[in-house]
Amino acid sequence: MSTTPSIAPSDQIRSNPISGMLEWFGELGIFVWQVLRAAVTPPFQIAEFVRQLDEIGAKSLPLVALAGGAVGVVLALEARYSLVRFGAKTLLPSAIVFAVVTEMSPIMTGLVVSGRVGAGIGAELAAMKVTEQIDAIEASAVDPRKLLAVTRIAACIVALPLLTLVSSFCGVAMGWLASTLVEPISLMRFISTGFKGAGFKDFLPPTFKTCVYGMIIGTVACFQGMRAKGGAEGVGSAATTSVVLSSLFVILADVILVKVILLLFP
Repeated sequence: MSTTPSIAPSDQIRSNPISGMLEWFGELGIFVWQVLRAAVTPPFQIAEFVRQLDEIGAKSLPLVALAGGAVGVVLALEARYSLVRFGAKTLLPSAIVFAVVTEMSPIMTGLVVSGRVGAGIGAELAAMKVTEQIDAIEASAVDPRKLLAVTRIAACIVALPLLTLVSSFCGVAMGWLASTLVEPISLMRFISTGFKGAGFKDFLPPTFKTCVYGMIIGTVACFQGMRAKGGAEGVGSAATTSVVLSSLFVILADVILVKVILLLFP
């Protein structure tokens, strides 16, 4: 006589998506606390931080610059068509500058970096996890969170605003180029008109909010990579979930930060 196998309570918890989500956030909170504690405890891994800054920042530069330039061209073409219809063609430089610098470049940079860097960090740390390299680092009396997580998260936080500045520059420059090909306008006039009436409070907060994007991307990617298991399948899963979750959290953070910036810098 066959009997139906009983389901353990732990299996029931894992099969519940709500419990699984709460468990994930709980583990993430513990991981963040451990990373913060490791970040303020000497010795500091300066050499590894510089290497990660080159890996995350310098090697993402061409892709970010290309994305920023493409955004500038598209905005110039679309904005010209719309503004001409409403008789406001003279506002084209301001529309391009404000749209690129305040919103398009920060969010585009965040999503581009989350795709490239998030997948790279997640896959790299997941491969180290499943091949027990992280356990070997810990066995050699080195905190793997300090060496692997803190350096990557700090590099993301530092690199994102710098990459955003490059993206904004390329967006404005390519916006001017696309505009002047349709109707010639000097670069100095385009810049003076675009930044007319604008102050540092209009451009600095949107640029530096990308520090939050960098923290999100680095934290999620490191967390997903260092908890991976299951061989090659686990490595692929960690890379995929790192990109998906970091991109989702960057978009949610952008919605919140826009409201916060408008309240703090009216």
